[in-house]
Amino acid sequence: MEQTISSKLPDLGTTIFTVMSQLATETGAINLSQGFPSFNPPAALIERINWHLHHGANQYAPMPGAPNLREVIAEKTRRLQGRELDIDAEITVCTGATEGLFSAITALVRRGDEVIVLDPAYDSYEPAIDLAGGITRHVPLLLDDNGHDFHPDWQRLKESINDKTRLIILNFPHNPTGAILSAGDLDNLASLVRDTNCYLLSDEVYEHIVFDGEPHRSLLSHDELWERSMVICSFGKTFHATGWKLGYCAAPARLSAEFRKVHQFTTFSVSTPMQHGVADFLESDPSFYEDLPAFYQQKRDHFCALLGESRFRLRPARSTFFQILDYGEISDEVDEQLAKRWTREIGVASIPLTVFCETPFTGTRLRFCFAKDDATLEQAAERLCKL
Repeated sequence: MEQTISSKLPDLGTTIFTVMSQLATETGAINLSQGFPSFNPPAALIERINWHLHHGANQYAPMPGAPNLREVIAEKTRRLQGRELDIDAEITVCTGATEGLFSAITALVRRGDEVIVLDPAYDSYEPAIDLAGGITRHVPLLLDDNGHDFHPDWQRLKESINDKTRLIILNFPHNPTGAILSAGDLDNLASLVRDTNCYLLSDEVYEHIVFDGEPHRSLLSHDELWERSMVICSFGKTFHATGWKLGYCAAPARLSAEFRKVHQFTTFSVSTPMQHGVADFLESDPSFYEDLPAFYQQKRDHFCALLGESRFRLRPARSTFFQILDYGEISDEVDEQLAKRWTREIGVASIPLTVFCETPFTGTRLRFCFAKDDATLEQAAERLCKL
């Protein structure tokens, strides 16, 4: 007799990223949906990884990560955020940010705990909370009068915190909207959690992709917030290498210890030659991530300029490599249906925002990835301008 499986995630289907990328492949559409660059990592970085592949770096790395990689992470954090990290106790290398987020949630959340996420919320958070036995509470981000600028609703967030609140998950620079935090936002957050037992999990994978001269304000930079935070970062986004699945968690020693209890049995250790190659490259050329904002800002500006004659309403993204386009003057169709239809009919794939929200407040907006070569962006924009 075939056994019936009682699913731990009965309401969860296939992620929208897989759905849209598969549809793009099936239809031959230009894939501006899933967030991956169309260009290769730096040649010098690939050379260093290849060197380590041929010089013995092919066995297990230490569980917290290769010491030389943790050293350069600490130096980068000191330079950019003013935070001195203990490489032995406060940095753990992960198999990409997704594993880091899962391990952090699993380490902190107990059955019956409440976890606050800010909608639109990246879709890996809630399944991990469910598996840990937690309860997800959704707090929508606020929109300005033009419907583009997503930012925290501090009053509603304050009202959502109670004795059961174990964790607040933040994601700035924000995917999918490109919103960023101000210095005042960090102070507001500190005042909300000051007299609570609530921890913070900060998804900062787009830390190096912030535009128009704005800095990235990490929870690492705020003394009070740092004491209760786990910060997750990604080398895949920084080095145009999302398929490498390499990231890290920075957290105070007592939180890192709990994180590692889960991490060691989720993945144990991360690809050894990748770690050594990235460490070599970062040590020799920190200018690469320093130049990244200008590189992607050029992509953003080019894509937005190409859409200047279109019927989309837009405000240039403040961060990440995603541009939100408001299609309200073209159609009133539900965004998920429209994204799929346009993939089939005009050959450009995008991501709908409502799938990241408990309450679909985001309306007529789609997310397009501009981490592509100029020819691809030009071809996609030509099709979008004909709508």
